[in-house]
Amino acid sequence: MKAMAIHANGGPEVLQWVDIDLPAPGPGEVRVRHTAIGLNFSDINVRNGGFYITEGTKFPIILGNEAAGVVEAVGAGVTGFTPGDRVAYVGTGGLFFENTGGYAEERNLRAEHLIHLPDDIDDRQAAAILLKGLTASVVIHRCFTPGPGDTVLIHAAASGVGSLLAQWANHLGAQVIGTVGSREKADFARAHGCHHTILYREEDFVAATRRLVPEGVSAVYDGVGQDTFLKSFDVARPFAALVNYGNASGPVPPFNLMLLAQKGSLALYRPGFGFHGNTPESRAKYCGELFDLLRGGHIKLEISATFPLKDAAAAHRAVEARQTTGSVLLIP
Repeated sequence: MKAMAIHANGGPEVLQWVDIDLPAPGPGEVRVRHTAIGLNFSDINVRNGGFYITEGTKFPIILGNEAAGVVEAVGAGVTGFTPGDRVAYVGTGGLFFENTGGYAEERNLRAEHLIHLPDDIDDRQAAAILLKGLTASVVIHRCFTPGPGDTVLIHAAASGVGSLLAQWANHLGAQVIGTVGSREKADFARAHGCHHTILYREEDFVAATRRLVPEGVSAVYDGVGQDTFLKSFDVARPFAALVNYGNASGPVPPFNLMLLAQKGSLALYRPGFGFHGNTPESRAKYCGELFDLLRGGHIKLEISATFPLKDAAAAHRAVEARQTTGSVLLIP
């Protein structure tokens, strides 16, 4: 079978279209033929060799930890899955940047990492929403649940996770402010849950937020990291929640913990979705909630671009250049 692999860290050019020998699924494993693969910023961070890489990393690496597809074969001892079943997965044990391998035509996975797809959720929807949706879910359920009377600031509100958070917070009754990089993305963000948008390249988001909410926001949801997180302390009301769930601009730099007290007794969260749905039962529960939000029209899922799997390098360039909104998929 074919896969996109990297043999060293670097830019998109290190992604190579290679032949891989895939053995028959072992005991407890299921072979899945991918029909849609989610592209996430964690894939880019792993490719770059940033803070996700740990000592002892062995190449080649096949990126990717989110996909949907069809069961092709099952190994000994597998129950609950048969050839022809439509399935999806997000993460395969450990942290979400570990045990990757989704950028491939087919893959063997432990059965416990798979979920069955309902008939009314298609493969592309599943591949586009699981990681981003479960990241939004861990923010909403485990960090700060917004409601009527709350105002939240969401950085990169036109991104995949950002747009889901904006719609979810809006659905729960909160006022939503989103930072975006262009007028086109501002239009997108307002169509996906934001009541107000701030073009951060044209005005300082701290001053703009304070004009909208002089008393400060109840929470900041930040997937950008280095460029935005510490500045966000100055838009928070006392006892607000600061949630960093991503590092698109790089990791948050070290800071003195006393700053949280000095800025208003702020609460700080750095969640990882893998601990949120880390059993088959909890994963099914939270994925089911996402599907219900889709069915009810409470969140709209936007797939802004699809690329053939063999053109993954072009897809990475588009995402890194911030040319996309919503979700991006790779199609085998």
